[in-house]
Amino acid sequence: MSVETRTSGTEAETVRRILTESGDTWAVVGLSDNRARDAYKIAALLQRFGKRIVPVHPKAETVHGEQGYASLADIPFPVDVVDVFVNSGLAGAVADEAVAIGAKAVWFQLDVVDTEAYARVREAGLDMVMDRCPAIEIPKLS
Repeated sequence: MSVETRTSGTEAETVRRILTESGDTWAVVGLSDNRARDAYKIAALLQRFGKRIVPVHPKAETVHGEQGYASLADIPFPVDVVDVFVNSGLAGAVADEAVAIGAKAVWFQLDVVDTEAYARVREAGLDMVMDRCPAIEIPKLS
């Protein structure tokens, strides 16, 4: 569960802002060409929602027609949102990289929880949600 309650107006507004106003380039950390993984399915959903996805995975695979990169620092263009599909023990480092590359927002997927990383990202002035999934949140926008 996020550091704010799930029904908090503040968090709901942050979710809406990230999905509708933060920009269209989403780096999806942990995205590979494994069709069975949630990251693969959510990246496809984000594309259908009009987002450009950028796979970030050590193998740097092309996924959903988009060139992959081994790390956030390797991406040669601006990234708006960093969507994190790694375990909670690795998520804090990814959040710090997102701040370092100048992302506007960080999204920790369901079961990805790091309250210290959440605080660091918010202190850096970025929007952030934690322990949430765009597949659940996008339908709520209409």
